[in-house]
Amino acid sequence: MKGINKWLVVPVVMIPTMMEIIDTTIVNVSLPHIQGSLSVGAEEVIWVLTSYLISNAIIIPITAWLAGIFGRKRYLLFSVFLFTFSSFLCGMAGSLAFLVFSRFLQGIGGGGLQPVTQAILLESFPLEERGLAISIYLMGSIVGPTIGPILGGWITDNWGWRWIFYINLPLGMVSLLLIFLLIQDPSYIKHQVKKIDYWGLGLLAIGLASLQTVLDKGQLKDWFNSRFITIFSFIAVFCLIMFVINELKNKEPLVKLSIFKKRSYATGCAIIFLGFLAFFGSVVLLPLYMQKLMGYTAFLAGLVMGPGALASIFVLPLVGKMTQRVDARWLLGIGFGGQLWALYLMSHFSLNLGFWQIVLPRVIQGIGIGFFFVPLATVTFMEIKKEEMGNATAIYNLLRNLGGSFGTAIVITILTRRIQFHQNRLIEHLTPTDISLQQAYTHLKMISPSHLPRLGIIYKWLLRQTSMMAYNDAFFFCFMLFVILLFSLLILKKTSPSRNSN
Repeated sequence: MKGINKWLVVPVVMIPTMMEIIDTTIVNVSLPHIQGSLSVGAEEVIWVLTSYLISNAIIIPITAWLAGIFGRKRYLLFSVFLFTFSSFLCGMAGSLAFLVFSRFLQGIGGGGLQPVTQAILLESFPLEERGLAISIYLMGSIVGPTIGPILGGWITDNWGWRWIFYINLPLGMVSLLLIFLLIQDPSYIKHQVKKIDYWGLGLLAIGLASLQTVLDKGQLKDWFNSRFITIFSFIAVFCLIMFVINELKNKEPLVKLSIFKKRSYATGCAIIFLGFLAFFGSVVLLPLYMQKLMGYTAFLAGLVMGPGALASIFVLPLVGKMTQRVDARWLLGIGFGGQLWALYLMSHFSLNLGFWQIVLPRVIQGIGIGFFFVPLATVTFMEIKKEEMGNATAIYNLLRNLGGSFGTAIVITILTRRIQFHQNRLIEHLTPTDISLQQAYTHLKMISPSHLPRLGIIYKWLLRQTSMMAYNDAFFFCFMLFVILLFSLLILKKTSPSRNSN
């Protein structure tokens, strides 16, 4: 950015990114209010989330291609405008159909924000300063999911659900002004009309839309026992395989898959997918454990999640500075270690833990995630030329988002199936000759003299215990994924940021 202080670029790209991330999480807590206001069923209102995720997934991998056609600055301005305008439409929605359509448009606008802003950020800084820039940029990405649910709940309770969308209007206008004044297109971004790869575009759109639908609806419809899920899974696999074949043969592909020939980039993409799958899966599980088993309110659950985010924010600048002096692989190893320690503690949670015993693993995880994202981005993009950065960040962000979707679907499925498994196993021991059952039954005479209420209380205890064991299993699955990821440190290339520059 000629004539512009590179550090001014950081808040310019952080605002639209944080706006998009907050909006992704803020809607979740308002779904019951939207459902009641629009008089729709619980399964129908989920399309408010699904429609956004589908359009978001479709647009992310082709952002570099779109930026090449329209120019990066114009495309970024258009994305922010569309996101802001569609937020207004969401707030005005009088029916579910119109709200779902508006959310689809919002996903198209929001999908381009993270890849493009990340590409601008990485191009604006030399390699030796990228770690620090990324760490500051990521503060917005971590603050967003933390304050999103809290802010969404407060706004919905005090102003109504429509204001969770209207709040984007002033942020969007400020973002448009800053981008217009401070962002410039680099010389290698050429505005040119390219031949449109209709086959590639169609295959990608259908494949990712089908995949996202499967991940969102799979557990609800019992996965492959459902004809709906089986058909959409087949469509997703077929279309995405054909898309890859088409892109490899096409002279002007939508997504340049040849970038995976770079070892550190390919390895980094695999790490972000599996690592975010495990991390996001645990973040989904933890509030459920606190609210469903421990009896925490949503507010108390938020208080447990908050210190982890604060730990990440505190650690990020430190990690960013360390990338200037330390090989990023060592820092990434610390990040893996933090995740492993936190997830190991979570996999040994019980029904008798105190507040701070739950907060501790979350703080460790927050520190670990600071050592995960920054060095991973540093080592992943260190071999990428500026001309390739847009394409590289688009694929990277797509895989991260898909990792989160896969993580949610997998851990919820594990949780559901393992509850049933443990329930069947424990019920086998509930026999009249079982000593533990006899002791519990005798103890309950002080509470209830009747036979059936005592058995009901024992059965409730059993259900809580089986649920706890299932949560332990799901956390342990996330733990094992990070164990596997440890071997990736042997594949990544050594970074020497003080001697290299892009």
